[in-house]
Amino acid sequence: MNGYALLELAGRALLPIVQGGMGVGVSAHRLAGAVAAENAVGTVAAVDLRHHHPDLMERTHRCRDRAAIDQANLEALDREVRAARERAGGRGLIAVNVMKAVREHAALVRQACASGADAIVMGAGLPLDLPELTAEHPRTALIPILSDARGVGIVLKKWLKKGRRADAVVIEHPGHAGGHLGAARVEELRDGRFDFARVLAECRALFDELGLGRDAPRLIVAGGIDSHAKARHWLGSGADAVQLGTAFAVSEEGDAHPAFKQVLAGAQPEDLVEFVSVAGLPARAVATPWLAGYLRREGRLQAAAQADPRRCTQRMDCLSQCGLRDGIGRIGQFCIDLKLAAALRGEVDRGLFFRGAGRLPFGTAIRPVRELIDHLLHGTWPAGLEPAAA
Repeated sequence: MNGYALLELAGRALLPIVQGGMGVGVSAHRLAGAVAAENAVGTVAAVDLRHHHPDLMERTHRCRDRAAIDQANLEALDREVRAARERAGGRGLIAVNVMKAVREHAALVRQACASGADAIVMGAGLPLDLPELTAEHPRTALIPILSDARGVGIVLKKWLKKGRRADAVVIEHPGHAGGHLGAARVEELRDGRFDFARVLAECRALFDELGLGRDAPRLIVAGGIDSHAKARHWLGSGADAVQLGTAFAVSEEGDAHPAFKQVLAGAQPEDLVEFVSVAGLPARAVATPWLAGYLRREGRLQAAAQADPRRCTQRMDCLSQCGLRDGIGRIGQFCIDLKLAAALRGEVDRGLFFRGAGRLPFGTAIRPVRELIDHLLHGTWPAGLEPAAA
């Protein structure tokens, strides 16, 4: 371990590496199971997993029955969690990421617990109801995703009043992470209150104030961890673990289409775009032809926004609040499920490809999960990818 402490979580001693949850279907059983098999934390993203199951897609093709689609996704989640656990072979930890902003978040949490998830990770909103949703599964670890110490304080204090503590907290920096980001506006993504050093120190002070002692949540930093040097720095500077998303998404075991991986691996930081998604949250993605075209039309689409359930092209009302369906002109005007599913299939001209802001440890190379974890912890390089001597 080169002097690193193991991550003590859910009664297990784990490598201090966490694979972030990525939907729609980007982190499913193959990726999460492979990461857990290395004794790290693998994460299944719960949103719309039916895309990995042809029989469920056939059942819901052109379906207008929202309840039938919801049921198919719960069945898909059950299959994916169980398959991930089987692939892990009893090692590591299998978490399920559920977005608070998703309409069916409560049902997804309950299904994940019933299917055997070791932990529930929740972001995209304050997960204040997570203790109630998991009350029948007290051994399931609870992990909120937040970006500043103020948010951490709100959640922890609410949970403690309900007799439940957080097992860990993911501190996600919106200036570096991919996908939906934990800031109110795009202009705030790089605000100093999100700096890891500041948030870690403020969280430790908060834990002392709350008298948590040895029961204090483990702190996991996420966003911009793109090298062994950064992983080593933060693991030695107050973080209990580091979380990565994009670097795992482009691994050999990543659940998305090879073309998806090529888009993410080939994109440079200057190729990324920050915009407001249909959920009303800032987001970061690759400037693909579809996204560039959408942003050129965004003003006109927002001006024409109107509330109409028929605008939900997938007929599933995936989000509690949707700019397109609900006619909210100040936020995104497209079907996010449709675009993320197209990306999963590798449809470069039609998809929305979320990506973190940093460069990737192995550049454009697609390598196995084991090599990525070894590199992050020990600085080892796969044969043929060693950096040139200075």
